[in-house]
Amino acid sequence: MKTQLSDHFNYKKLLLFTFPSIIMMVFTSIYSVVDGFFVSNFVGKTSFAAVNFIMPVLMILGSIGFMFGAGGSALVSKTMGENDLDRAQRLFSLFVYSTAACGVIVAVVSFIFLRPIAALLGAQGEMLDSSVAYGRILLAALPFYMLQFEFQSFFITAGKPHLGLVVTVICGLANMALDALFVAVFAWGLAGAAAATVVSQVLGGVIPLVYFGRKNSSQLRLTKTQADGRALLKACANGSSELMSNISISVVSMLYNFQLMRYAGEDGIAAYGVLMYVNMIFLAVFIGYSTGIAPMVGYHYGAQNHPELQGLLKKSCAVIGVFSLLMFALAELLAKPLAGVFVGYDQELMAMTQRAFMIYSFSFLFSGIAIYGSSFFTALNDGLTSALISFLRSMVFQVAAVLILPIFWELDGVWLSVVAAEFVAAGMTVLFLIARRQKYHY
Repeated sequence: MKTQLSDHFNYKKLLLFTFPSIIMMVFTSIYSVVDGFFVSNFVGKTSFAAVNFIMPVLMILGSIGFMFGAGGSALVSKTMGENDLDRAQRLFSLFVYSTAACGVIVAVVSFIFLRPIAALLGAQGEMLDSSVAYGRILLAALPFYMLQFEFQSFFITAGKPHLGLVVTVICGLANMALDALFVAVFAWGLAGAAAATVVSQVLGGVIPLVYFGRKNSSQLRLTKTQADGRALLKACANGSSELMSNISISVVSMLYNFQLMRYAGEDGIAAYGVLMYVNMIFLAVFIGYSTGIAPMVGYHYGAQNHPELQGLLKKSCAVIGVFSLLMFALAELLAKPLAGVFVGYDQELMAMTQRAFMIYSFSFLFSGIAIYGSSFFTALNDGLTSALISFLRSMVFQVAAVLILPIFWELDGVWLSVVAAEFVAAGMTVLFLIARRQKYHY
């Protein structure tokens, strides 16, 4: 049976509709880990360090597409809920065309200034050369990378979340297969790894363009449009939390590395790297669910269907609660085997990583609340509240915790920092939800 945003969603229907988004985010996280595996094992640790060094910069640039996708889809779904399909089509087209144009401009500027940016961040010698070479190859596909991020949200708004999953799987499999071919077989080194990523990103942008550019069975299609600065600003404001999250994560990661080098040296940074790989996969469940349900919230808010809006929030709180308990239990149970997979060759490092897992896993009890809360307010077209939740969670609370807690608990204080930050962010999100309930009638 075809599911539409206007439907009433019980738990079964809700999970079936959001499941493709969850799997899409988890799969994206997994193939990023596989990408790192090939570079580390077939190219070398310096190249692996270079990839991880420059990737936050590229992620910040690519997240501009995520901003347009999350913020734009909120506005489009609200317009659809108001039963103005023609305007929804024009807005959708405007956001896609604007993202593509923005991608070209940002790619050209970034290509010119990438070396001084990498040097300013601290890269030197071979690592600097490798970071710039890898980054410049990927910048060739930046417009498609931004579109790939954007279409992940718009496939859901169009009522076709399964197509978004299919595209993500195609891109992921292409990336992994070409990594194996270019890096392991042809021995093209770092350039081969970059080329594999470029191909997957181009596919991720072109396939949705072809689908939405032709007559299709969804409610969205690329059409003629016109400039609408107000709508663009609204989309940017709505999606600013997604952009802020990516910027904050990069800054906070640098601070964590600084503290870990101080308290545990290179082993601490290695252990943190393993945590980040696993954290990326686990949090993908919360992000996927929140992204998947956002268009429903936007639609029923636009349609002024307050009972359905209330039902979606209550059900989502229950779903997030169950996911949180499952993530915590899995992290505790898998702490030792996961540490063994990544750093089993060094017993001392493995013991440190396992202990870090056991502490860090408590953060999964709270992280889903703030992630969902930020996405929920984005869907309500309340970009300010969404950005506040995201910025406080990913930047302010994290920075404060990682600077203060190690003073009392040293290395354990670093691992506890994420738990403390997520706990405070969850409480803050609940307060925002209570304070805004009369305004949005949820």
